[in-house]
Amino acid sequence: MITIVNYGLGNLGSIVNMFKRLGVEATITSDIQMIEQATKLILPGVGHFDAAMKKIDALQLRDVLDKKVLMEKTPILGICLGMQLLTNGSEEGTLKGLGWIDAETTRFHFPERPELKVPHMGWNLVSVSNSSPLTQGFDDEFRFYFVHSYCVHVKDAANSMLRTDYGVTYDSGIQKDNIYGVQFHPEKSHKFGMKLLRNFADL
Repeated sequence: MITIVNYGLGNLGSIVNMFKRLGVEATITSDIQMIEQATKLILPGVGHFDAAMKKIDALQLRDVLDKKVLMEKTPILGICLGMQLLTNGSEEGTLKGLGWIDAETTRFHFPERPELKVPHMGWNLVSVSNSSPLTQGFDDEFRFYFVHSYCVHVKDAANSMLRTDYGVTYDSGIQKDNIYGVQFHPEKSHKFGMKLLRNFADL
């Protein structure tokens, strides 16, 4: 069972619908017992970094997520803000992230390039930086749909899964053991997103 963690921030219905198109059962919940029974987890997110961390703590989800991910090695996929939460922290706020992958989240800042709008919104090319189960069957370069003002930079290049250029080159996909994150929205990325979510479901 793929369990989508509902902490109050994220476009959850579209993720469920994409899995339905794939014939994969997925459920949305914030119930700790249901999360404990999950075989795979999705951590979505749209909004402010600190608000997300506060909601996770308010719902007492931190301990069960740490247990599932770090101890039981349950596969997890962070999407958009959900990927940023996997890092140490973000320039968007002051709270610490989950810290599962040694990385920092920084804001796009292009004072000398006004043609580069923030947020970065729309389709962009993605390239594989390290092989991953999630990128099996893809070409070396493909595209996904993005909406974000902050980007992730890993400390260890081995934790980079995908890279994207938008004024700077950043890690648009990250990975460490059973932990995966993507900055883009696979649920809005048509055949490319379906392929990536299918690969996650097949882990």
